[in-house]
Amino acid sequence: MKRLLAMTLATSVGLTAGLAVLQHVGSASAQSDAGWTTLVDATKMGEWDRVGDANWAMKDGALVADKLVDPKILSYLVSKASYKDFQIKAEFWADADANSGIFIRCDNPKVIDAKGCYEVNIFDKRPDPSYGTGAIVDVAKVDPMPKAAGKWNTFDITAKGGHLVVLLNGEKTADVQDTKHAAGPISLQYGSGTIKFRKVQIKAL
Repeated sequence: MKRLLAMTLATSVGLTAGLAVLQHVGSASAQSDAGWTTLVDATKMGEWDRVGDANWAMKDGALVADKLVDPKILSYLVSKASYKDFQIKAEFWADADANSGIFIRCDNPKVIDAKGCYEVNIFDKRPDPSYGTGAIVDVAKVDPMPKAAGKWNTFDITAKGGHLVVLLNGEKTADVQDTKHAAGPISLQYGSGTIKFRKVQIKAL
């Protein structure tokens, strides 16, 4: 009887410890997602305003564009919300001819360009590669310019006050102080080639 009781107690203690571990893991998982807003994922394009237009569509678990409606007018998906201090995590695929990027803190949601926003570039064939893929156009050069074509990549973009940091595939490509643009919507660009966004998330800081 004593031996049976001891075994029962040991089993009970083991189950309690196991449940505690599971609860901790579940709690940690929930906390890791806290504060993030998903703008694009494998199942949804999300809600955006449009400046210019392209054939944006969900295909094979990603938001894809590969053609402009008007070849003379670039296409931008513009977030409905405005952001000041934040972190963006984005997964994207670009072909060799892609001209794309993520624009942040845009002054005017109806006019998206590198003058009125910070443009985190995706453009392997940019004539001036110092502001190509991984750079912030006209603000932070990249040297040497990394190549993004033909593979899935990750951007981690942080804007806090005047401090802007860009990581491409975990490597820092831009780290600069600049105060021209304090807040505004973000935008996904399509200019040429093929661009795919598999996930775009943002978190206020």
